[in-house]
Amino acid sequence: MEVGVQTTVPTEKSDVSVATKTPTTLSSDPIINFARGDPMLYEPYWKNKADRCKMVILGDELMSYFSNALNLCWFLKPELDHAIRKLHRVAGNAETDDRFIVVGNGSTQTYHALLYALSSPGQPEPISVVAAAPFYSSYLEETEFLQSRLYKWVGDANCFDKDGAYIEVVTSPNNPDGSIRATVVNREGGNSIHDLAYYWPQYTPITHKADHDVMLFTFSKATGHAGSRIGWAIIKDKAIAAKMVKFVEVSSIGVSKEAQLRAATILGVISEDCQNPGLEEENFFEYGRRMMSDRWKKLREVVMKSNGAFVLPEYPRDYCKFTDGYTDSNPAFAWLRCKEGLNCEKLLREECRIITRGGTSFGVEETYSRVSMLCSDAEFDFMLERLSTIKI
Repeated sequence: MEVGVQTTVPTEKSDVSVATKTPTTLSSDPIINFARGDPMLYEPYWKNKADRCKMVILGDELMSYFSNALNLCWFLKPELDHAIRKLHRVAGNAETDDRFIVVGNGSTQTYHALLYALSSPGQPEPISVVAAAPFYSSYLEETEFLQSRLYKWVGDANCFDKDGAYIEVVTSPNNPDGSIRATVVNREGGNSIHDLAYYWPQYTPITHKADHDVMLFTFSKATGHAGSRIGWAIIKDKAIAAKMVKFVEVSSIGVSKEAQLRAATILGVISEDCQNPGLEEENFFEYGRRMMSDRWKKLREVVMKSNGAFVLPEYPRDYCKFTDGYTDSNPAFAWLRCKEGLNCEKLLREECRIITRGGTSFGVEETYSRVSMLCSDAEFDFMLERLSTIKI
């Protein structure tokens, strides 16, 4: 789950812009934001698929609130339901048979719906929400934003020792550090939300078909189409799915049908290409894996030449069932660590004019900072150039 506006950085005014051309000198360059996870990396691929993803919607179409009144999730378009299940079967990353699909306005709304569904109005105090540090930085803000009496953000799951009900959020591969995660607390009375936004072949080896009670995915990180605001949950328990549907019904009376049909079309293109043995070009996952692998190789080369100023995590190769071979992990974010005693976020901003998201936002030390690997080619080249100037 990532939110951010591409054109400007809210905390800056005159000197902030997005990189769109080759810089003349580093000193005259604008500050560039790599704190967001805006997935513009995939734009060139989809430009080449523009005709196959084209949609025509007539003025009398999609007028009703209802997509399928007989379905538990009555606002879910059948086309999107089918496309989601098919893509998960093709990628082999999640079990969907005998499961309920609940769609939301991005995974942010779907996350809120899950918090509502997994809590109870009759409990004496708000249910504790935890995640192992480093955890996704927006979990805290999103959990606390409504100041709900149903649930409350408590913090690091590694330090959680309170009795009673709890919700543990598990992001795997993890945002920010790309590690593969499992539940930490594992006590009676708990529920878990498995945020699998990055469990796709371009980011990590698909080692197994995830089969958790609650799984969360997002269109934005699966394909790059963040602006469509489509997220979905795969749910085993009908009662939990029904409560989620009620939350979306009350908060937004469903999800845009236009966005759902666009998502269904694009997911369908990916599945079709992956199942086409005669395809002469790369399918989407092959393209994404190649691009991410290339970016990680270039970034590691720059970090290696930094004289120890920066360190990156190492990820083990693993067997990927999608590719039928051993592949590397290429996380959507680089988890940079600076020398001990340095504030990594501050260093990158002051020395490189790069905005990142510091370690304290993720519940860890300020020596860490998260840098997006999903930006446009121009922005990524800016980042490499600027990082290469730092010698500590």
